[in-house]
Amino acid sequence: MTFVVGLTGGIGSGKSVVAERFAALGVPVVDTDVIAHELTVPRGAGIAPIQAAFGDGVIGTDGALDRAAMRRLVFTDPSARAQLEAILHPLIRIESEIRCRRASADFPYVLLVVPLLVESGTYRERVDRVCVVDCPEEVQIARVMQRNSLTREEATAILAAQASRSQRLAAADDVIDNSGRLADLVTQVDRLDGKYREMAKIRQESARTP
Repeated sequence: MTFVVGLTGGIGSGKSVVAERFAALGVPVVDTDVIAHELTVPRGAGIAPIQAAFGDGVIGTDGALDRAAMRRLVFTDPSARAQLEAILHPLIRIESEIRCRRASADFPYVLLVVPLLVESGTYRERVDRVCVVDCPEEVQIARVMQRNSLTREEATAILAAQASRSQRLAAADDVIDNSGRLADLVTQVDRLDGKYREMAKIRQESARTP
């Protein structure tokens, strides 16, 4: 049975840095953002239903999803966001489950990176542990503004559309504090890696016990 650790956190919290550290330790990482991107490249499985739902205006000249156009639409129209999620989320979930099963054949556990894990409402059905990358919201806003060249208003709107910091922390089994130094982050990830390996080992041993 696959032991899955769900990694989540708000935009700008540092999920990518944390996932990279887990990967450096040999942990297989299944990233739903990567899967979403694959679904929306030219001729990706998500393109036809997105085009049918929203029209040619959200499709680029290369046949891929025009992410900027789609972003503007979903942040001004909540129903458009729900419609897009209804198209992509089932496809992402199926593919992520396939990749998790494959990866678990070679490693004790799998890291499933899901930015909107808590928002999904069904996360306990998908993962054995919820690991939240956390930092103050002001730090998130500053990072998003710098990384994505957004205004404060735009960055704040993105945060408002996600689960609150308190909601994520309430759902967390483990929390990684990413408000300090990179060295501190690495120490926390390394400690959790050891913990997850042990938990996965116990799961495997109990599954073999008649």
